[in-house]
Amino acid sequence: MKVGLFYLPSVGTRPEIESGMAGQRPDLYQRMLADLSAQVRLADELGYDAAAFTEHHFHIEGFEVSNNPVLLDLFVAMQTRRLRVGQLGIVLPASSPLRVAEDIAMLDHMSGGRAFAGFARGYQRRWVDTLASPYRVGATLSDEGEVDRLNRAAFEEFFRIIKLAWTAETFSFHGQHWTIPPHGIPWDVATTRRYGRGTGEGNELTAIGIAPRPLQQPHPPLMQPFAFSESTIRWCAREGVMPVLSPVDISLRMQLHHAFQDELARHTGREPALGEGMGLLRDVIVAPTDEEALELYRHSGAFSGAAWFQPFGFGRGLSAPGEPAVGVPEMLKRGLLLVGSPATVIRQLDLLYAQCPIHYLVAWQYISLIPQAALTRSLELFATKVMPYFRP
Repeated sequence: MKVGLFYLPSVGTRPEIESGMAGQRPDLYQRMLADLSAQVRLADELGYDAAAFTEHHFHIEGFEVSNNPVLLDLFVAMQTRRLRVGQLGIVLPASSPLRVAEDIAMLDHMSGGRAFAGFARGYQRRWVDTLASPYRVGATLSDEGEVDRLNRAAFEEFFRIIKLAWTAETFSFHGQHWTIPPHGIPWDVATTRRYGRGTGEGNELTAIGIAPRPLQQPHPPLMQPFAFSESTIRWCAREGVMPVLSPVDISLRMQLHHAFQDELARHTGREPALGEGMGLLRDVIVAPTDEEALELYRHSGAFSGAAWFQPFGFGRGLSAPGEPAVGVPEMLKRGLLLVGSPATVIRQLDLLYAQCPIHYLVAWQYISLIPQAALTRSLELFATKVMPYFRP
């Protein structure tokens, strides 16, 4: 089992966030960066596999202050030796695909080939609708409606452009949102004809290429956070992308595992093992006792979940069809949270393994909301007491 750390960097403790406008306080952001620096250097030594960040904008409230995950990746890569760095993920419908392709290629070189790339569709209207307005695409709740359809179409078009930019020396593309290069650009440059390519008859630009292309060939590994839609899962199987499942009820989890296995078999002609090529997201908080871990969770995952994530529909799929909403005790019992002493977290992971093998665990870290000493101890306990049990 590989274990990657996932950061939605909160800025400020619970009382500091509750005092208002924490996201704009420079002192809190500086403290978060210092804490993050210490944590990733420790994680590198302890044997964790990766650190990842997401993309969100305008979060003056203090939650998810992560407007440029590639810069945060580089911040981590420059302080570590072996930890992989990536995004979970860049919201493509609100991005320029060519800039994304270039930024990740640069990150791959600067990290020595340790980058991975994760792309998302975007669900928060305040910033996605604002930044994606040139494409007339909005945020989606994956409800199969018209907005969801337009968002998915933009996402898949931008994804194709990024893969073309990474894998082709030069290329052209014509889609709904992008024509690359635009028609009619004059490019009468002898140096391009001599040392490059992409100029046609009449000295008009016919193709472009990015420089540099990624260090890893054909491109860095690809991930898709945090999926619970079967159509997304099947798309990932066809495109060679690792989907990372959100916490969902066991019936939905197994449905998605089987859908991925079925689509991968159809696409590759081989029979993959159940769970192969998939990741799993979980809150991970380990303390000497269950009581202490639960108290830390109360002021981090439970607080941010109720204050920030529930209004966006997080929590959908945690209950079985027709079942009432599940509370924290039941989530712990079902392995939907990995919170407790080392022995308790091992039992929770054993339950998940019994349902389906875990190939990649994405461990959510509540930086700032959990005191630095307690979060550092959690990283150490998980690495030294829990991971050896699953890495014989």
